[in-house]
Amino acid sequence: MSDIITCPSGLTGRIRGMKVREERILADRKLAKSGGQMDELLAACWQQTQDVGPYDFGKSDIDWGAVLQGDRFYALLQIRAATYGSDYAFAVPCENEACRARIEWELDLRDLPVRSLSKASRTALVNGNRFEATLPDAGKRVWFQLLTGADERKLPKVRRHAGDRLLSALLAFQILEIEGVEPRGKRAFVEDLTLRDADFLVDEFDRVDCGVDTTIEIECAECFATQDVNLPFGRNFFLPGKERTARRRDRSNCFRE
Repeated sequence: MSDIITCPSGLTGRIRGMKVREERILADRKLAKSGGQMDELLAACWQQTQDVGPYDFGKSDIDWGAVLQGDRFYALLQIRAATYGSDYAFAVPCENEACRARIEWELDLRDLPVRSLSKASRTALVNGNRFEATLPDAGKRVWFQLLTGADERKLPKVRRHAGDRLLSALLAFQILEIEGVEPRGKRAFVEDLTLRDADFLVDEFDRVDCGVDTTIEIECAECFATQDVNLPFGRNFFLPGKERTARRRDRSNCFRE
């Protein structure tokens, strides 16, 4: 079974669900360490490109390292849905310190809001992936890029070396140039930004980007408190999870009887 999907940027193609042979990708620790699992999975399950959207791959196959994070994540969601169906169940602990109950939640992946790439953002992406914003407090112009699959692979290393300066490290990673600031002074400038300017930049990154909104509001069945959580996404996302666990439990009960 295969489906035709259109990613937030306009990249369109035919995908299929995962097969047994893709299990090796999920189990490959070397790929997991290098950040290459998602690239391999996308390459395996993307069968045909019908519209390259804003990308220029020449006569080559899709270079998933050059594809925007938002497109990659959307395609992975659709591959998961094509494999097991669009219903996805997960569990998180209640954030209420007086409760801490296990919250079981289920949603339809295809109901998650999707932000398309605007015409202005598409133009900027095609013209070198270079976006401009002016900081409200510093008054300086800043040029930044939208993150791609190649950047995704670098982020774990950035986070590991950031220590207690994660915000400034992530901002500096995405910023290409700052008006009147030498490249070697970029990190120091970012660390000296007001939090208002930092928040403004994060909002700008999101405003011009595309992708899937994965923040979900859930309610605890025990204390009725609500909380926002990000959709859990990792190796287990591509396993059948709750359904398989239930089947195993049912089989175990049968054997006991």
